[in-house]
Amino acid sequence: MPRYSRSKLARGSLAFAALLGAFAVALPAHADGGAPPCKVPADLARLTHPLTKVSHRLATGEPITIVAIGSSSTAGAGASSPAANYPNRLAAELKRHFPRQAITVINRGVNGEEARDMLARFDQSVFPEKPDLVLWQVGTNSVLRDHPLSPHGAIIREGVGRLKTLGADVVLIDPQFAPKVIAKPDAEGMVRLISAAAKQENVDLFQRFALMRKWREAEGISFETFISSDGLHMNDWSYGCLAKALGVAIAEAATRPVASALAGSQPR
Repeated sequence: MPRYSRSKLARGSLAFAALLGAFAVALPAHADGGAPPCKVPADLARLTHPLTKVSHRLATGEPITIVAIGSSSTAGAGASSPAANYPNRLAAELKRHFPRQAITVINRGVNGEEARDMLARFDQSVFPEKPDLVLWQVGTNSVLRDHPLSPHGAIIREGVGRLKTLGADVVLIDPQFAPKVIAKPDAEGMVRLISAAAKQENVDLFQRFALMRKWREAEGISFETFISSDGLHMNDWSYGCLAKALGVAIAEAATRPVASALAGSQPR
């Protein structure tokens, strides 16, 4: 069975730290042929907490199961094919980072769902898979429907608490930065609420909203390049770049604790 030695995991973690700032890869071109390279910014591609369960599975060579649960941007609305949705692209990215490791990414996205809907199907969509890592994309549909923000913090915290009973690592993913989302007055409030829930529950947050905002405001990439014509859903380019950044973040966080432990044990 494939196994990543502690020394190799440590070297991998250090390599990620060195390369993150300059990471840029060309993704398949947009319909107009003018898609920019996908840049992975170091500040947005680093998770706060190490992924200890995934790290253990890497060190022992055991297969890793990841469940991606969410709504339409997990299911893949806007992608040209199922192969282009973010969970499938993420599986390819992780295979590139860990070519000898068996890693399965299971897509449990359902169009139109809100946090409460996802929570209601944890028993059927998440728990039976016995995941080592759960990626929970949440918040967008509640914002679009102008639902009050206040109940969502408790719902997300309840969901994270249930996921923790599995012993799985948990990463929350906040809404997309898209015209129909940012037009809503509570869009940034939802982003803050999800961030607060992640901090309260001591789990990781992948800042999709901030990453996509950087594409638009810092890099000057047009919405037409990374958002579908409906003004809401992502497209092949943005799903691919999201998966690339998330793959870097997962790989670094999964190797970080081993590297830290080894560094601390070295003679001085």
